[in-house]
Amino acid sequence: MNSAQEVAYILSYLEGLKPDPVQTVSTWADENRFLSGKAASEPGPWRTSRTPYMREIMDCLSACSPVERVVFMKGAQVGGTECGNNWLGYIIHHTPGPTLSVQPTVEMAKRNSKQRIDPLLEESPELRKLIKPARSKDSGNTILVKEFPGGILVMTGANSAAGLRSMPVRFLFLDEVDAFPGDVEDEGDPVALAEARTRTFARRKIYIVSTPTVKGLSRIEREYEASDMRRFMVPCPLCGAFQWLKFSQLKWPHNEPDKAAYECEHCGQLFAEHHKTEMLAHGYWEAHAEGDGRTAGFHISSLYSPLGWRSWAEIARAWLDAQGSDASIKSFKNTELGETYVESGEAPEWHRLYDRREDYRIATVPMGGLFLTAGADVQKDRLELEIVAWGRDRECWSVDYRVLQGDPAKADVWIALDAVLAESFTHENGVNLAILKLAIDTGYATQEVYDWVRRQQGDRVLAIKGVDRLGAPLGAPSHMDVTVEGKRKRRGLLVWPVGSSFTKSELYGCLRKDAPTDEQKAQGIRYPAGYCHFPKYGEDYFKQLTAERLVTSKNKRGFPFREWRKERDRNEALDCRVYARAAAASVGIDRFNETVWLRLETALGIVTEVTNPAPEVNTAQSKSTSAPQRRTIRSSYL
Repeated sequence: MNSAQEVAYILSYLEGLKPDPVQTVSTWADENRFLSGKAASEPGPWRTSRTPYMREIMDCLSACSPVERVVFMKGAQVGGTECGNNWLGYIIHHTPGPTLSVQPTVEMAKRNSKQRIDPLLEESPELRKLIKPARSKDSGNTILVKEFPGGILVMTGANSAAGLRSMPVRFLFLDEVDAFPGDVEDEGDPVALAEARTRTFARRKIYIVSTPTVKGLSRIEREYEASDMRRFMVPCPLCGAFQWLKFSQLKWPHNEPDKAAYECEHCGQLFAEHHKTEMLAHGYWEAHAEGDGRTAGFHISSLYSPLGWRSWAEIARAWLDAQGSDASIKSFKNTELGETYVESGEAPEWHRLYDRREDYRIATVPMGGLFLTAGADVQKDRLELEIVAWGRDRECWSVDYRVLQGDPAKADVWIALDAVLAESFTHENGVNLAILKLAIDTGYATQEVYDWVRRQQGDRVLAIKGVDRLGAPLGAPSHMDVTVEGKRKRRGLLVWPVGSSFTKSELYGCLRKDAPTDEQKAQGIRYPAGYCHFPKYGEDYFKQLTAERLVTSKNKRGFPFREWRKERDRNEALDCRVYARAAAASVGIDRFNETVWLRLETALGIVTEVTNPAPEVNTAQSKSTSAPQRRTIRSSYL
């Protein structure tokens, strides 16, 4: 070997001793990640430049970053979960080690594995070489376990205590933590259980991501507020001043969300959304709190979604569509803005509701009411029920409140309930209305309630069961705020869960709304959406209606939770109203469009807008004319 060969050999040897070049998660994704058409709206090579705000989040998850915990509170359609998937690919290829990925439930973990993780592995050549096909013998590749050289990826659900304490892990990915249960199998908080698995690793990494839910209960908000609270600052395309995007600065002409534009908080000028790509490219993350140096927190809303994902016009339209429904506003704040929703837990003063009672007769339906539902509560010596009329924008009128005395174990009280269900109630225009749907609670005298429901013809009766979990949906088929299906009992009976906590919050929000003044009524201003009207009931009814309030407590493990607490002995009126609301949801009131409302009004002979004023009626002639024949409206259309 000559001297030149010796030098080349030594240089080659020394080159082999060099450590691998430092690589970040964002660089790895740009070089190796390929998005599959099975799981992405934009298949093809990953481009961090498409979502520039994701670069720093991913790089904090890199092996070269001193950050230990990364918290990402976000709106929908900003790429938070894909950021975590890029990190998993980076771990498998670049920094192998024991890894745990946690979804809210085991079923969701299985679905995520099939829809996101399998395409991640199949479409990335470098990863495909490291994990054997699932069909090969002893591959170590199952739905919830992926083995690779130097490490293993285990996927589980936050509802499985066994899955959370199965092994020590160096890398932990917690996805949608606000959907995790509060206590898993009486072993404690699932986030705490999962994080305990990482304690033995000095260079651990934890990624926590979620859209937030309810103020005071949101895990992701709590984690974000304990971090350095970074916001993504972008420049105004007109004056160049940096700011983070706020929904309050999104402006549009009245009822024209398609013309939404952003108002710079510095120069006050409006600019269009087509500037967003350039703004994002020049943006940067700015910390708004000191933090502890180990946890990096990021917050971003759907206002930052890249062009083609979620537009400002769509966000503005979603806000307009949400008006009048607390459930829709909650969803908007959580998914669009990435912010928590403040539950309305304070009951209005009972005497304020008592003082605003109206003069319409009990057991009659005012003009705005278009259909009737009822809610029944079962007690040991009686049944109580309320009949409610519903109109546009969920405006409602209490038509009657009944107390049927009798032991639920005996037939008499059920015969009396049959009689109420068979009644009709006179509408202001002379038509008789029957109860369209009655919801009855199954929490007490359960078997007797089941037997009575089975005896009813058709689907006019709904057997329900209250669900106390905060934020739980109402309880029957609806597009936004009720469950998809009930729990089937024997002999064809369905029992529908009702999110009584959310419904109480919605009701109390409606009870605090003010009626328009006489001057506003003269200008054609309607009652606010969800406004509640009451006839001349006694004081006790209003005391029962406002008998509970929402309080924050701590469980035996010290974790906060919110619950409804009775402030008075009696709350049957509140329960009956909740059940009547669930019955209205089951009819579909939250989905009704203008066509449905017009058909309901037509069936009752109500004219929404009068273009030609009716001629004056001669009083004497009207007295001698026989009254029109009354009709009873049941559920023929609905």
